[in-house]
Amino acid sequence: MNTTQPQSPSLSKAVMVFSGGQDSTTCLIQALTQYDEVHAITFNYGQRHIHEIDIARMLASKLGATSHKVMDVSLLNELAISALTRDSIPVSTELMDNGLPNTFVPGRNILFLTLAGIYAYQLGAEAVITGVCETDYSGYPDCRNDFVKALESALVQGMDRPLRLVTPLMWLNKAETWALADKYGKLELVRDQTLTCYNGIEGRGCGECPACKLRQHGLDEYLANKEVVAQQLAAKSPTA
Repeated sequence: MNTTQPQSPSLSKAVMVFSGGQDSTTCLIQALTQYDEVHAITFNYGQRHIHEIDIARMLASKLGATSHKVMDVSLLNELAISALTRDSIPVSTELMDNGLPNTFVPGRNILFLTLAGIYAYQLGAEAVITGVCETDYSGYPDCRNDFVKALESALVQGMDRPLRLVTPLMWLNKAETWALADKYGKLELVRDQTLTCYNGIEGRGCGECPACKLRQHGLDEYLANKEVVAQQLAAKSPTA
């Protein structure tokens, strides 16, 4: 008599770097359909608008993340001087002398993705998901695909364990990102309940800062050309 019990398939697990903004919320919505467990992690680095952490908590619970960890990384604030870490520095649409916007926080994604990778190691997760994007990025060097691939290689070598850094939005523009949210029936939630605005206004935002303008331009483009944009999304992300 064979008493061997059938092996249960292993659970697929992912860690979601989650800010509560449009991009990471859209990625979380998608990830929840692709993995058995999605563990959200939000970083408190003394950012300009601490309210985004409350938004992240609310959305992680509402959308059904397996768990949600908020990690204190305030040391980043001590090192990185930016309009997003100093209330005394107004958000500017002009580039600094180094060619970067003054909302760039140097080292932010290096730190966030490294810590998320360590967390994934502890959870036995196979992937870390981040909403960075090279197509509609704001000039941030740590949102580029080459950076993500380089860090992925470093994490795999440094921890001697397979790990993927997954970037579902890397080659999508903002209109296509809205189409992705709409595909999962969550466009209104992303529009009304996320926080992307550099001035800390939930939902549609202030309408004046660079983040709000980019977000609204993408939404207007999607709503005006839904079928075309949906086709573009399908061509870029056939498994989305």
